[in-house]
Amino acid sequence: MNIPVVDLHHFINGTKEEKVQFASILGKAFEEVGFVSVKNHGIPDELINSLYATVKEFFSLSEQDKRSYEIAGLAGQRGYTSFGKEHAKGSDAPDLKEFFQYGQIIEKGVESPESYPDNVKVTRPENFNAFFEKAYRAFEVSGSALLSAIAIHLQLDDSFFDEHIHLGNSILRAIHYPPILHEPKSAIRAEQHEDINLITLLVGASADGLEILSKEGEWLPVKAGPGEIVVNVGDMLQRLTNDRLKSTTHRVVNPPRELWHSSRFSIPFFLHPRSNMSLACLSSCISESHPKLYEDYTAGFYLDERLREIGLKK
Repeated sequence: MNIPVVDLHHFINGTKEEKVQFASILGKAFEEVGFVSVKNHGIPDELINSLYATVKEFFSLSEQDKRSYEIAGLAGQRGYTSFGKEHAKGSDAPDLKEFFQYGQIIEKGVESPESYPDNVKVTRPENFNAFFEKAYRAFEVSGSALLSAIAIHLQLDDSFFDEHIHLGNSILRAIHYPPILHEPKSAIRAEQHEDINLITLLVGASADGLEILSKEGEWLPVKAGPGEIVVNVGDMLQRLTNDRLKSTTHRVVNPPRELWHSSRFSIPFFLHPRSNMSLACLSSCISESHPKLYEDYTAGFYLDERLREIGLKK
Protein backbone atom coordinates (compact mmCIF):
# COMPACT_ATOMS: atom_id res chain seq x y z
CA MET A 1 0.00 0.00 0.00
CA ASN A 2 1.27 3.47 -0.88
CA ILE A 3 0.65 5.41 2.32
CA PRO A 4 0.73 9.24 2.14
CA VAL A 5 4.21 10.82 2.23
CA VAL A 6 4.89 14.10 4.04
CA ASP A 7 8.05 16.20 4.24
CA LEU A 8 8.75 17.34 7.81
CA HIS A 9 11.16 19.99 6.52
CA HIS A 10 8.13 21.91 5.20
CA PHE A 11 6.73 22.10 8.72
CA ILE A 12 9.87 22.78 10.74
CA ASN A 13 11.36 25.34 8.34
CA GLY A 14 8.31 26.42 6.34
CA THR A 15 6.24 29.57 6.24
CA LYS A 16 3.03 29.83 8.23
CA GLU A 17 1.08 28.78 5.14
CA GLU A 18 3.36 25.77 4.55
CA LYS A 19 2.97 24.70 8.18
CA VAL A 20 -0.84 24.83 7.89
CA GLN A 21 -0.72 22.92 4.61
CA PHE A 22 1.54 20.25 6.14
CA ALA A 23 -0.78 19.94 9.15
CA SER A 24 -3.78 19.53 6.85
CA ILE A 25 -2.13 16.78 4.78
CA LEU A 26 -0.89 14.97 7.89
CA GLY A 27 -4.24 15.26 9.67
CA LYS A 28 -6.21 14.02 6.66
CA ALA A 29 -3.88 11.02 6.33
CA PHE A 30 -4.30 10.18 10.02
CA GLU A 31 -8.09 10.47 9.70
CA GLU A 32 -8.30 8.25 6.62
CA VAL A 33 -5.40 5.79 6.91
CA GLY A 34 -3.73 6.23 10.30
CA PHE A 35 -0.25 5.83 8.78
CA VAL A 36 2.11 8.19 6.93
CA SER A 37 5.64 8.02 5.66
CA VAL A 38 7.84 10.97 6.69
CA LYS A 39 10.90 12.20 4.84
CA ASN A 40 13.44 14.76 6.09
CA HIS A 41 12.52 13.59 9.59
CA GLY A 42 15.74 14.85 11.19
CA ILE A 43 17.13 11.53 12.46
CA PRO A 44 20.60 11.18 10.87
CA ASP A 45 21.25 8.15 8.64
CA GLU A 46 24.56 7.45 10.39
CA LEU A 47 22.79 7.28 13.75
CA ILE A 48 20.15 4.91 12.37
CA ASN A 49 22.84 2.68 10.85
CA SER A 50 24.86 2.64 14.08
CA LEU A 51 21.74 1.86 16.10
CA TYR A 52 20.79 -1.11 13.91
CA ALA A 53 24.33 -2.48 13.92
CA THR A 54 24.42 -2.27 17.72
CA VAL A 55 20.99 -3.88 18.07
CA LYS A 56 21.96 -6.79 15.82
CA GLU A 57 25.12 -7.33 17.88
CA PHE A 58 23.12 -7.31 21.12
CA PHE A 59 20.59 -9.90 19.96
CA SER A 60 23.41 -12.18 18.78
CA LEU A 61 24.56 -12.56 22.41
CA SER A 62 23.91 -15.83 24.21
CA GLU A 63 20.55 -16.36 25.91
CA GLN A 64 22.31 -16.27 29.26
CA ASP A 65 23.89 -12.91 28.48
CA LYS A 66 20.66 -11.38 27.20
CA ARG A 67 18.64 -12.64 30.16
CA SER A 68 21.04 -10.89 32.51
CA TYR A 69 19.38 -7.67 31.27
CA GLU A 70 15.83 -8.96 31.94
CA ILE A 71 14.71 -7.31 35.18
CA ALA A 72 11.72 -8.72 37.08
CA GLY A 73 9.06 -6.24 38.15
CA LEU A 74 9.54 -3.71 35.32
CA ALA A 75 6.75 -5.11 33.11
CA GLY A 76 9.15 -5.08 30.17
CA GLN A 77 9.37 -1.28 30.27
CA ARG A 78 13.14 -1.27 30.68
CA GLY A 79 15.75 -3.74 29.55
CA TYR A 80 15.38 -7.09 27.81
CA THR A 81 12.18 -9.12 27.39
CA SER A 82 12.76 -12.69 26.29
CA PHE A 83 11.10 -14.53 23.43
CA GLY A 84 7.40 -15.31 23.72
CA LYS A 85 6.54 -13.04 26.65
CA GLU A 86 4.26 -10.52 24.88
CA HIS A 87 1.03 -11.19 23.03
CA ALA A 88 -1.49 -8.96 21.27
CA LYS A 89 -4.62 -7.85 23.12
CA GLY A 90 -7.23 -10.58 22.72
CA SER A 91 -4.72 -13.21 21.56
CA ASP A 92 -3.36 -16.13 23.58
CA ALA A 93 -0.53 -16.87 21.15
CA PRO A 94 2.70 -15.08 22.08
CA ASP A 95 4.37 -13.03 19.36
CA LEU A 96 7.49 -14.54 17.79
CA LYS A 97 9.87 -11.88 19.08
CA GLU A 98 12.24 -10.71 21.78
CA PHE A 99 12.93 -7.06 22.50
CA PHE A 100 14.82 -4.44 24.48
CA GLN A 101 13.25 -1.22 25.81
CA TYR A 102 14.91 2.06 26.68
CA GLY A 103 12.99 4.81 28.45
CA GLN A 104 13.06 8.43 29.49
CA ILE A 105 16.30 9.84 30.89
CA ILE A 106 16.04 12.41 33.67
CA GLU A 107 19.35 14.24 33.87
CA LYS A 108 20.89 15.10 37.22
CA GLY A 109 19.57 18.36 38.63
CA VAL A 110 16.40 18.29 36.50
CA GLU A 111 13.13 18.20 38.40
CA SER A 112 10.61 15.76 36.96
CA PRO A 113 6.91 15.25 37.72
CA GLU A 114 7.46 11.54 37.06
CA SER A 115 9.49 8.83 38.73
CA TYR A 116 10.83 6.42 36.12
CA PRO A 117 12.89 3.26 36.60
CA ASP A 118 16.52 3.53 35.56
CA ASN A 119 17.50 2.28 32.15
CA VAL A 120 19.32 -1.04 32.15
CA LYS A 121 23.04 -0.55 31.58
CA VAL A 122 24.28 -2.79 28.77
CA THR A 123 28.01 -3.50 28.81
CA ARG A 124 28.15 -5.34 25.48
CA PRO A 125 28.01 -3.93 22.82
CA GLU A 126 30.12 -1.16 24.29
CA ASN A 127 28.21 1.85 22.84
CA PHE A 128 24.72 0.38 23.24
CA ASN A 129 23.38 2.87 25.81
CA ALA A 130 25.05 5.87 24.16
CA PHE A 131 23.43 5.13 20.79
CA PHE A 132 20.04 4.56 22.42
CA GLU A 133 20.17 7.83 24.34
CA LYS A 134 21.16 9.80 21.24
CA ALA A 135 18.43 8.17 19.15
CA TYR A 136 15.85 8.67 21.91
CA ARG A 137 16.49 12.44 21.94
CA ALA A 138 16.34 12.63 18.13
CA PHE A 139 12.98 10.82 18.10
CA GLU A 140 11.64 13.18 20.76
CA VAL A 141 12.42 16.20 18.57
CA SER A 142 10.81 14.74 15.44
CA GLY A 143 7.81 13.42 17.37
CA SER A 144 7.24 16.77 19.04
CA ALA A 145 7.14 18.52 15.64
CA LEU A 146 4.61 16.00 14.32
CA LEU A 147 2.39 16.48 17.36
CA SER A 148 2.54 20.25 16.88
CA ALA A 149 1.22 19.74 13.35
CA ILE A 150 -1.51 17.45 14.66
CA ALA A 151 -2.51 20.13 17.17
CA ILE A 152 -2.84 22.68 14.37
CA HIS A 153 -5.00 20.26 12.37
CA LEU A 154 -7.25 19.86 15.45
CA GLN A 155 -7.47 23.68 15.70
CA LEU A 156 -5.59 23.68 18.99
CA ASP A 157 -2.59 25.81 19.90
CA ASP A 158 0.49 24.33 18.25
CA SER A 159 2.05 23.91 21.72
CA PHE A 160 -0.91 21.91 23.07
CA PHE A 161 1.06 18.67 23.50
CA ASP A 162 4.32 20.26 24.69
CA GLU A 163 3.65 20.24 28.44
CA HIS A 164 2.31 16.69 28.28
CA ILE A 165 5.24 15.14 26.42
CA HIS A 166 8.04 17.07 28.15
CA LEU A 167 9.90 14.36 30.10
CA GLY A 168 7.12 11.99 29.03
CA ASN A 169 7.02 8.23 29.32
CA SER A 170 8.16 7.45 25.76
CA ILE A 171 9.85 4.15 24.91
CA LEU A 172 12.47 3.24 22.30
CA ARG A 173 12.08 -0.45 21.53
CA ALA A 174 14.49 -2.67 19.59
CA ILE A 175 12.76 -5.83 18.32
CA HIS A 176 14.29 -9.05 17.04
CA TYR A 177 12.12 -11.58 15.22
CA PRO A 178 14.39 -14.67 15.18
CA PRO A 179 14.55 -17.21 12.35
CA ILE A 180 11.52 -19.54 12.28
CA LEU A 181 12.84 -23.03 12.98
CA HIS A 182 9.61 -25.06 12.78
CA GLU A 183 6.00 -24.66 11.68
CA PRO A 184 4.36 -22.07 13.97
CA LYS A 185 1.26 -23.43 15.71
CA SER A 186 -0.81 -20.28 15.46
CA ALA A 187 1.46 -17.31 16.01
CA ILE A 188 2.90 -14.84 13.57
CA ARG A 189 5.81 -12.54 14.25
CA ALA A 190 3.45 -9.90 15.69
CA GLU A 191 -0.29 -10.55 15.81
CA GLN A 192 -2.72 -7.83 14.76
CA HIS A 193 -2.84 -4.95 17.25
CA GLU A 194 -3.04 -1.21 17.70
CA ASP A 195 -0.33 0.76 19.49
CA ILE A 196 -1.04 2.11 22.98
CA ASN A 197 0.65 5.54 22.80
CA LEU A 198 0.05 8.91 21.07
CA ILE A 199 2.10 8.28 17.92
CA THR A 200 4.70 5.70 16.88
CA LEU A 201 7.76 6.53 14.78
CA LEU A 202 9.26 3.47 13.09
CA VAL A 203 12.71 3.93 11.63
CA GLY A 204 13.66 1.30 9.10
CA ALA A 205 13.25 -2.44 9.30
CA SER A 206 15.65 -5.09 8.09
CA ALA A 207 12.93 -7.01 6.17
CA ASP A 208 9.40 -6.74 4.87
CA GLY A 209 6.45 -7.96 6.94
CA LEU A 210 4.52 -4.91 8.21
CA GLU A 211 0.89 -4.94 7.08
CA ILE A 212 -2.05 -2.65 7.88
CA LEU A 213 -5.76 -3.45 7.79
CA SER A 214 -7.62 -1.28 5.30
CA LYS A 215 -11.15 0.07 5.72
CA GLU A 216 -12.23 -2.64 3.29
CA GLY A 217 -10.86 -5.34 5.60
CA GLU A 218 -7.83 -6.19 3.45
CA TRP A 219 -4.31 -6.71 4.81
CA LEU A 220 -1.94 -4.56 2.79
CA PRO A 221 1.90 -4.54 3.04
CA VAL A 222 3.54 -1.23 3.97
CA LYS A 223 7.13 -0.12 3.72
CA ALA A 224 8.68 3.34 3.86
CA GLY A 225 10.78 4.60 0.98
CA PRO A 226 14.54 5.11 1.31
CA GLY A 227 15.34 7.64 4.03
CA GLU A 228 11.74 7.75 5.28
CA ILE A 229 10.16 6.68 8.57
CA VAL A 230 6.66 5.28 9.09
CA VAL A 231 4.50 7.15 11.63
CA ASN A 232 1.14 5.96 12.92
CA VAL A 233 -1.55 7.03 15.36
CA GLY A 234 -1.81 5.17 18.67
CA ASP A 235 -4.85 4.44 20.79
CA MET A 236 -4.21 7.34 23.20
CA LEU A 237 -4.48 9.86 20.36
CA GLN A 238 -7.49 8.08 18.89
CA ARG A 239 -9.14 8.19 22.29
CA LEU A 240 -8.28 11.87 22.82
CA THR A 241 -9.79 12.78 19.44
CA ASN A 242 -12.91 10.62 19.93
CA ASP A 243 -11.92 8.42 16.96
CA ARG A 244 -11.35 11.37 14.62
CA LEU A 245 -7.74 10.26 14.16
CA LYS A 246 -7.42 6.56 13.33
CA SER A 247 -5.36 4.03 15.28
CA THR A 248 -5.02 1.52 12.46
CA THR A 249 -4.76 -2.21 13.13
CA HIS A 250 -1.44 -3.63 11.93
CA ARG A 251 0.68 -6.76 12.22
CA VAL A 252 4.02 -8.29 11.23
CA VAL A 253 3.58 -11.45 9.19
CA ASN A 254 5.95 -14.36 8.81
CA PRO A 255 8.17 -14.27 5.71
CA PRO A 256 7.85 -16.76 2.83
CA ARG A 257 9.04 -20.22 3.85
CA GLU A 258 12.27 -19.85 1.88
CA LEU A 259 13.17 -16.88 4.13
CA TRP A 260 12.31 -18.51 7.46
CA HIS A 261 16.03 -18.81 8.20
CA SER A 262 16.42 -15.01 8.34
CA SER A 263 15.93 -12.62 11.24
CA ARG A 264 13.95 -9.38 11.14
CA PHE A 265 14.93 -6.31 13.17
CA SER A 266 12.75 -3.28 13.84
CA ILE A 267 13.13 -0.14 16.00
CA PRO A 268 9.94 1.79 16.85
CA PHE A 269 9.74 4.83 19.13
CA PHE A 270 6.48 4.87 21.11
CA LEU A 271 5.80 8.50 21.98
CA HIS A 272 3.92 8.63 25.30
CA PRO A 273 2.85 11.60 27.39
CA ARG A 274 3.38 11.88 31.13
CA SER A 275 1.02 9.68 33.11
CA ASN A 276 -1.12 12.57 34.42
CA MET A 277 -2.26 13.69 30.95
CA SER A 278 -6.02 13.48 30.58
CA LEU A 279 -7.22 11.45 27.60
CA ALA A 280 -10.76 12.81 27.96
CA CYS A 281 -12.17 13.35 24.47
CA LEU A 282 -11.57 16.87 23.17
CA SER A 283 -14.80 18.89 23.18
CA SER A 284 -14.10 19.92 19.58
CA CYS A 285 -14.26 16.24 18.56
CA ILE A 286 -17.67 15.64 20.16
CA SER A 287 -20.95 16.50 18.47
CA GLU A 288 -24.58 15.44 18.29
CA SER A 289 -23.82 13.26 15.29
CA HIS A 290 -20.60 11.95 16.87
CA PRO A 291 -21.16 11.59 20.63
CA LYS A 292 -18.43 10.90 23.16
CA LEU A 293 -17.18 7.30 22.86
CA TYR A 294 -14.81 6.89 25.82
CA GLU A 295 -14.63 7.27 29.57
CA ASP A 296 -12.26 9.89 30.97
CA TYR A 297 -8.93 8.12 31.56
CA THR A 298 -5.46 9.42 32.31
CA ALA A 299 -2.59 8.21 30.16
CA GLY A 300 -1.03 6.39 33.12
CA PHE A 301 -4.22 4.51 33.95
CA TYR A 302 -4.72 3.53 30.32
CA LEU A 303 -1.12 2.34 29.90
CA ASP A 304 -1.38 0.21 33.03
CA GLU A 305 -4.59 -1.39 31.75
CA ARG A 306 -3.09 -2.18 28.36
CA LEU A 307 0.16 -3.64 29.78
CA ARG A 308 -1.97 -6.14 31.68
CA GLU A 309 -3.96 -6.99 28.55
CA ILE A 310 -0.83 -7.84 26.54
CA GLY A 311 0.75 -9.98 29.28
CA LEU A 312 3.62 -7.73 30.38
CA LYS A 313 2.08 -6.80 33.72
CA LYS A 314 0.32 -9.03 36.22
